[in-house]
Amino acid sequence: METQASMAKHQKPNANKLITTDLCIIGAGPVGLFAVFEAGLLKMRCHLIDALPQIGGQLSEIYPHKPIYDIPGYPSINAQVLIDNLLEQIKPFNPTFTFGERVEALERQADGSYHIIGNAHTEIHTQVVVIAGGLGSFEPRRPEVPRLVEFEGRGVAYMVKNPEHYRDKRVIIAGGGDSALDWTVFLSGIAKEVTLVHRSDSFRGAPDSAEKVFSLAKHGKIKLLLQSNLHRVEGNGALSHVAILDKAKKEIILEADALIPLFGLSPKLGPIAHWGLTIDKSAIAVDTVDYSTRVERIYAIGDINTYPGKLKLILCGFHEAALMAQSAFKYVHPAEKLSFKYTTVNGVNAF
Repeated sequence: METQASMAKHQKPNANKLITTDLCIIGAGPVGLFAVFEAGLLKMRCHLIDALPQIGGQLSEIYPHKPIYDIPGYPSINAQVLIDNLLEQIKPFNPTFTFGERVEALERQADGSYHIIGNAHTEIHTQVVVIAGGLGSFEPRRPEVPRLVEFEGRGVAYMVKNPEHYRDKRVIIAGGGDSALDWTVFLSGIAKEVTLVHRSDSFRGAPDSAEKVFSLAKHGKIKLLLQSNLHRVEGNGALSHVAILDKAKKEIILEADALIPLFGLSPKLGPIAHWGLTIDKSAIAVDTVDYSTRVERIYAIGDINTYPGKLKLILCGFHEAALMAQSAFKYVHPAEKLSFKYTTVNGVNAF
């Protein structure tokens, strides 16, 4: 049965025709999708554009099978299932999508609205621009290991797209953040052997995930090499061995079918960096009253924004989307008075 995500994947309005919408959301990840719901409750139509080839942002592109533990009401939910649920939630509001296209130009119109042009010549006229692009354009941070690039796609990968690919294999994961911890736990039940390598003796990720990793190591379910670093990789056409330097600078050579360095992503804002917004360390500064930027009618929500106390959580992005929509209403319906109503009372009224 075709999922909501796969159905949305095929939606692409005619690029030769001007698309007219109330909100143009740049980024079709979980926060961008929830923004459609909040806008829809206020009778505002949305068009989403994303440089990735499918809906779901980083959740679908990088770790669709990864379990997420901090979504209210779900002790655990698969990343792709969350995306599918969000698509089902916004279905009454009929959003449209453009995939595989990056926003190249933003032109302000005399009435305050915007004309957006994509790199494949899609043109969108919108009253409000909402930047929900996660980390923006991104690439994995590669550790400085000789010959590493040589084995990319031949045993070395910087994300886990399909956990089954690692079934019954010897896997080495490097890193100390949430992704490294979560995938170590997850793959411990799939791979033949999992080794986690981390340069410190403590982790940056969630304490609960760290406890699970320590417990797995204690019971011999995984190998844990702390205060250790990747040193070099070997193989004839495909990865076969990984050399590790331990805290005593002694080299340990491990047999390996796969190496997954998880050192985060290097964000790149791309053309957005030239829109007159306030940029702070590759993130967009916003006003926490409504998550507006310094440029009128442009908002930034989710991991792409920054403000004092910012937490890069999907949960926080959902909150930001709700306040953004309430603020954007005045630009879309200037003659109407905004009246906040609870969905438990008013329901969800489809377009």
